[in-house]
Amino acid sequence: MHDNPGNDEIRNLLKEAKHIAVVGLSANPERTSHMIAKAIQDAGYRIFPVNPGLSEPVLGEVPYASVKDIPERVDIVDVFRRSEHCLSVAEDAVAAGAKVLWLQQGIINEEAARLAKDAGLTVIMDRCIKVDHAILFRGGR
Repeated sequence: MHDNPGNDEIRNLLKEAKHIAVVGLSANPERTSHMIAKAIQDAGYRIFPVNPGLSEPVLGEVPYASVKDIPERVDIVDVFRRSEHCLSVAEDAVAAGAKVLWLQQGIINEEAARLAKDAGLTVIMDRCIKVDHAILFRGGR
């Protein structure tokens, strides 16, 4: 079973990160992925929507079909996909040179975690990036 890093390590990862790919981001403002992406964008991160079904910008950012299509370095790959779809996302995160694979609350995939960890990524599963950011920074980073 995968153990998430402690709060100090997560705080440092969030402090150092600038670019966050949001995999499974919905254009619908009512969806959790959209609300959380907006919150992390408002907290000062540049987000990259990743969803092959999107053709128009979301939250002012051009969408990409996969993480490896993003032309800039991504620090965190934040995933809003069902657990069974996370292995290919982990492979893309590794190929893109990301530092962190973050599976949102309710998402657990041990195989994806092992693949990412073996490639040197930090893996966080079953936690919400927005909640962690709010708790760990309380008003700024």
